[in-house]
Amino acid sequence: MRIIFAGTPEPAAVVLRRLVEGGEHEVVAVLTQPDAPRGRGRTVHPSAVAAVAAEYDLPVHKFPRLRDDAPPEVLRALAADGAEAVAVVAYGTLIPADLLDVVPHGWVNLHFSLLPRWRGAAPVQAAIAAGDAVTGATTFRIEEGLDTGPVLGTVTAPVTREDTADDLLTRLTYAGRDLMVDTLTGLAEGTVVPRPQPDEGVTHAGKIRTADARIDWSRPAEVIQRTVRAHTPAPGAWTMLDGQRHKIGGVAVA
Repeated sequence: MRIIFAGTPEPAAVVLRRLVEGGEHEVVAVLTQPDAPRGRGRTVHPSAVAAVAAEYDLPVHKFPRLRDDAPPEVLRALAADGAEAVAVVAYGTLIPADLLDVVPHGWVNLHFSLLPRWRGAAPVQAAIAAGDAVTGATTFRIEEGLDTGPVLGTVTAPVTREDTADDLLTRLTYAGRDLMVDTLTGLAEGTVVPRPQPDEGVTHAGKIRTADARIDWSRPAEVIQRTVRAHTPAPGAWTMLDGQRHKIGGVAVA
């Protein structure tokens, strides 16, 4: 299947590399966020996805917002070039409704939870903070609602008592990259049947705020431990002890 890939951070780059090197599908173009400043020196760098795309000489289009910044004719031209689906992993912007059907098999998103649990921006952190014993990854077809589209495939993974958000996201990324390949193959062969998400069991994982990572020492030890793991590594979780700012494993501890 000829596909367009849309993604930005490192997990998305892992999936893109698998799609290119696996050879089951052909990536004809890449959509990603524009170059952005990173690190102490705030030097401008391309996204992780753009860097991988450059390795393979893939055409790259850097649109911060598809609705306002990407001329619809650009995406329609890419689709006219024979693309049959858009594979999406953490692109970082909403997909306008009028572009959802620009390719025959639609926009296929890889989400790091077992939908409909933990729809939203931070499903991995939410699963750890809530004490979930099992989570996973889901491929689904994007529709107008937030992570509400029909499910195409899933893979499950345990959440251990030692897992940090980084640990769990890494495992889900490598499981999810194969899930994406299998989903696209199934769509091409007509063996994948979209399944509507159930109405029950819906939970939401919004963007991480500094307040979410602050540790409240009055809470039970298990809750504190999950909070640390859910926000490791990450800036912003902090409080003061003896007038000093303290951190444990990348999470500031109060």
